[in-house]
Amino acid sequence: MSDDLAPPTDVETFFRSDLRAGTITRVEAFPGARIPAWKVWVDLGPQLGVRTSSARITDLYGAEDLVGRQVVALVNVPPRRIGPFLSECLVTGFDTPEGVFLTSVERPVPNGTGPT
Repeated sequence: MSDDLAPPTDVETFFRSDLRAGTITRVEAFPGARIPAWKVWVDLGPQLGVRTSSARITDLYGAEDLVGRQVVALVNVPPRRIGPFLSECLVTGFDTPEGVFLTSVERPVPNGTGPT
């Protein structure tokens, strides 16, 4: 077992994670963030609406690269205040030496769609 693995969990815990597809509709600089980040607004469909997220993805993505991009967000996390900004969901990605690569869907799906 590698030292960088998270502690073991069970499938029931995993299935409580609510992942949804959403489209980034707005991006703003977040100069007050301790670690460089963008403020993003993600449209998660008619049931969930638009939610905000502080996304540490500035190494690989400019604001102009993000608007209109469909991403995968974890939506059942409690809101978290990051300085003056309220982050209401977690945009997912993979951390690499080059930076964080966003998790996305293979083809466009309706905003708010979850996995099966």
